[in-house]
Formats: sequence, C-alpha cells, structure tokens
Amino acid sequence: MKVFNIILIISFFIFSCSSNKSSNDNAIYVNVGPEPKTIDPSLNSSLDGNLYIQHIFEGLASRDKNNQITYGTADYWEMSEDALTYTFHIRSNAKWSDGKNVVADDFVYAWRRVVDPNTASEESYMLEVVSNAIDITLGKKSVEELGIRAIDDNTLEVKLQYPTPHFLELVSCSIYFPLRKDVIEANGDKWTLSPETYICNGPFMMTDRKTDENITIEKNTNYWNIENIVPNKIVFVLINNEASIIAGIKDGSLHFAKNPPSQEIDSLKKDGLIYTIPLLGTYYYSFNMTNEIFKDVRVRKALSLAIDRNYIVESVTKAGHKPAGAWIPFGFNVAGSDFREAGGDYYSIKPEDYAKNVEEAKRLLEEAVYKNGENFPVIDFKSNSGEHIQIFEAVQQMWKENLNIDSVISQEEWSSYLTTLRDKNFMMARQSLITPYNDPMNAFSLFLSYSSQNNISYSNANYDNQLKISMSSANITNRINAMHKAEDIFMNDMPIIPIYFYSDPIMISKKLKDVVFDTMGTHKFFYARLEN
Repeated sequence: MKVFNIILIISFFIFSCSSNKSSNDNAIYVNVGPEPKTIDPSLNSSLDGNLYIQHIFEGLASRDKNNQITYGTADYWEMSEDALTYTFHIRSNAKWSDGKNVVADDFVYAWRRVVDPNTASEESYMLEVVSNAIDITLGKKSVEELGIRAIDDNTLEVKLQYPTPHFLELVSCSIYFPLRKDVIEANGDKWTLSPETYICNGPFMMTDRKTDENITIEKNTNYWNIENIVPNKIVFVLINNEASIIAGIKDGSLHFAKNPPSQEIDSLKKDGLIYTIPLLGTYYYSFNMTNEIFKDVRVRKALSLAIDRNYIVESVTKAGHKPAGAWIPFGFNVAGSDFREAGGDYYSIKPEDYAKNVEEAKRLLEEAVYKNGENFPVIDFKSNSGEHIQIFEAVQQMWKENLNIDSVISQEEWSSYLTTLRDKNFMMARQSLITPYNDPMNAFSLFLSYSSQNNISYSNANYDNQLKISMSSANITNRINAMHKAEDIFMNDMPIIPIYFYSDPIMISKKLKDVVFDTMGTHKFFYARLEN
C-alpha cells in the first residue's frame, strides 16, 4: 500500500508540473495513453501511436474537417481506366520539417521498408493491395519489385495487385506515410526518440520528448498548409493514472483524455465533461488456436455463449458500447447500406435470450466431454491493465457460475503486452480493433492465414478464398457478398469472442473547442482552440 501511495504522489507531482505550465503557454494538453511502444509510422500498430503520428506526418491523401478524403502531400492524382495504376503528383511546396523537399523517393523508401521481411512490420498487411507486396513479405520477391516507382521527384506511380475501391482511404493511413532514408539509416531505431532526428512532413513537429512523461509538438513552419493549422502547441501527456487525469480534466489543466474509469462516467456526464461517439471497432477476446483445448470449436462457442454482453456494457463499462453479435461493427456504409445491419447477428444478444445461450453453452461443453467443467484446464487470460481487468472479472464469474470453468488473469504493462500478442505467447487474450480506414476489409484481413497481424494462428482456406474474391472483384455486389460469406465462415469457426462494438467516451474540458472527432479513433487537433 505504501508503494502504491508513493507512485500516486509522484504521478500527481509530474502532472501538476505540466498543469502549471499549461496555464502559461496556452498549449493544448492531451492524454490518450501511456508511453507508446513506438511512433515509427512503419512499425506502429496501436491507436494512441497512430494519433501522434497523424499529427506529425502526412500521406499522399489526408482528411478534411468533415473526415472526408482530400489531397495531402499530393495535390492531385490520376487513376487508370482499369483502376490498377495510380499516379500521384507531389506538391512543389511539400517540405520536411528541416526544410528539404518531400520527393517521390521518400514514399518508395517508406513503402519498401514496410513490406521488407527484415522490418517485421505488424501492419505490412495493409500494403497487400500494392503489386507484389504479399510475395515480398513472404520472402519470394525483392523489395525493389514492389509496385511503386518515382517517375521524377514530384511524380509517383503505384501499381495495384487488384482494383481497390478504398485505396485512397489506405494512403491516408500512417503506414503509407513517407520517411527520410538518410535520417533512419543514420540513427537506427532511435530516430523517433529525439526532436533533432524525428524529421517529419506534417502539420506539427516534435519539439520535446521525455519518455513516460510527454511528447510535445508545435506547428511545423515548413508545412505546406500551415496557415490553416490553429494551435501553436500540443502536449501529449503520457500518464496512466486515472486520478491525475480526472483531476486535470475537472480543473481544466488537462483538456482532452480518453478511457474514463467506469465508476467516474456518471459524475463526468453530470459535469458536462464527457463526449461519446461511435467507433468503427470491436472489443474481443482471442483464442490461441494452437492450444489443444481451443482446437475444439464447441469449446470456443460455449465460452462465447456464456458471456452476458448486456451486463458488461450496462453495468461494467457504462460507456455507450453496443453488445456485439458479430465481428464487423456497425458504421461501415457499403453500397448504400450498413454492412452489419445487412449481415445481422450470429447469436442472440437480446437480454431475454441469455438463459437460452447459457443452456446451449452447457450442451456444447458436455458434447465436448467437459460436462459441468470437469477436467477443463484453468484458462490463463492475458491483458493489459485498466478496465479490461474489471470486464474480465465479470466474464470470469460468468464462466465459473454457468460452466464451472476456472480462469486466472495475467496482467502486463502495455508495451510488454503488445510483445506478448506479437509473439503469440498467450492462451487467451484481450484484444481490440479500431479500423484505420473506412472499409470492412481491414477487419477481415487481420485473420488471413498469412497475415502478420494474425496473432491467434487462425487458418481457413475458404475464408482466405472469399477475401481474395472480395479483394479482386471490381463488381461491388460481388465484393460485398464475398465479405459476408467470409464473415459467415469466421463466425462459424469462432476463433475470437466479440464482446462489444466500441463507442469512444472522451473526457473533454469545456475550454477546448473544434476538435475533429473521428469514428476511427484518430481524433485531430489541427483546428482546436482554447476558450477562456
């Protein structure tokens, strides 16, 4: 207890120092998480890291105040009639933060770096639409064969593997951002850790970096659209102490923060300090499919059916999330209709049907020769800290009461936890997906058998084939039908347990105005301002 109190006092001290400065420098103070694992655009796979990167770098395409795709580092582009070749024209006034021109080769270098097997980027799957990318990541072709080339300094040609209706969505994502070869080769893995080496091309540039304390960014005076960027300075405060964060929001010294503790949400709502938006994302539990127990689909389905999702969203999280009856969340408007509404639920999430779900779970478990949980091993569930523990404690009790299955929770710090997932060093784990672009394919492609993001070792040739049909089809109806069939296969296999579809409850100071909220979670402060 004494150690906890000391840590709490230190957290308050660090935050109070930042708070005192905020009243004098007119900076916007933001908290979206603790120290990120990386802010390297080629290596980042987390939502918080992506938010930082989106403020510091810019891709060929960007998003406007309405979150619609618009021109970015490229001031225009052309697409061939067969939709397989894009030609991007880079602005003559696009510059790096050190004043050098952004050139087409900066994109060539960055994209090749992502797909290079030696880089081991967890997000390399997002470039699979580019010609030869898959074969390169599998080591079958050289990086020089990637379908991208610089025609000249200001002209970039991209060849696609198949027509990709959402390609402009993709090039607005951080994994597609340009990088400086000279900077990275000179500084190696440490290039992101210092303002002197974190050379960027976006609206803001890093001016201070203190591990576990803050990432400070200020206007990049070399940015081509600098006159439309409002705040002079944003301080991303890297604290993970709920009491400090809430105190900062309430006294106005912290202007924006995510992930309010569930026990504080009602109070924050009364004070008008909570803003909630739906996200294109799913909170889920994943099975390690190499585990002998979880190779039986009846076990996986039983564990899923025994969870009362309504109880979790109403009594545990209290954040406006929706119980998930499938993998793909609501909000993907494809060909004029919502993908989830068209696909429906794969099991009932109606409160009145929960008892029936439990009975079916018991039947499946008995059929799998684990009647009343007899001889079922203890489930080792891994997660990072925060409300994830409270959620699983509720699930833990449901499994015990309904199926007589025991489980234990193994907590890890965020960066260690990401490594655990990458290394597939878990039996079951908590995971989540907030899609970085507005198309269901991102969620589906995670679980392709060859995907670098497939950390559960799921493999189904029929699933892969349906996604190949969807990815290669120029006919929108055929494309959507193939995705629905892929979800049918995936949910029948149940390699994950969808828990809920995300909403994003944000703690926001009454002083902060004009934040651009994003259903993909990458909220932007390009036009934000503080009112006294």
